[in-house]
Amino acid sequence: MSEREIATAAEPAADVWAVIPAYREERRVREVVAGARRQGAPVVVVDDGSPDGTAAAAEAAGAMVIRHEQNRGKGAALRTGFEYARRNGARAVICLDADGQHDPAEIPKFIEAWRRTAIPVLIGNRMADPAGMPLVRRWTNRFMSALLSREMKQYVPDTQCGYRLFAIEVTPFMAGRSVRFDADSEALLLLAARGVRIGAVRIRTIYRGEKSNIRPLRDAIRFFRMLRDWRRGRRG
Repeated sequence: MSEREIATAAEPAADVWAVIPAYREERRVREVVAGARRQGAPVVVVDDGSPDGTAAAAEAAGAMVIRHEQNRGKGAALRTGFEYARRNGARAVICLDADGQHDPAEIPKFIEAWRRTAIPVLIGNRMADPAGMPLVRRWTNRFMSALLSREMKQYVPDTQCGYRLFAIEVTPFMAGRSVRFDADSEALLLLAARGVRIGAVRIRTIYRGEKSNIRPLRDAIRFFRMLRDWRRGRRG
């Protein structure tokens, strides 16, 4: 499927890139891009077939924008962003959502932890202080995180958090079959199966009460199907 690079903006000399998948986020993406750029990170927004002005808003804020002509899902958008950053010299990528639930001002926390520890995968942890997170989402996150941690044989307190840092050398190992929100969980399973160490960085919990692209029932079904298929594949 064709992809169209819309714009290339001047970028600071930084080796950690922000990759932002976006779908119908015209209202929020400008603020997120601007916040990430203030941290000195080159920013790539992958507009996943949005029918609104998401791409234009991201470009106006100074992002490099790649557009999927049709909606392909968060997992597919992240892979596109990773490949672009890898081809252009990034040593690590930080993923954050376009809807404002991840504070770009916390990007330095991930970079400091990565440089200090050399842990190649760092996942945001909201569960140390989940005040403000809807109760159902809190329970779901704890349950799924416990389930995945047991499967991965290493503890990750908030496996459902999309605010993440990946050293660029591990990104090729994350290409599973999932392309929607379950791709976040499958990526961790794939990395853990290769013995990649996964750490955590404590971050703020931000919920503004806006409509989310996540559909709890639908995405829970996808999660359990992904986990079932993963287990079957491991047994095979």
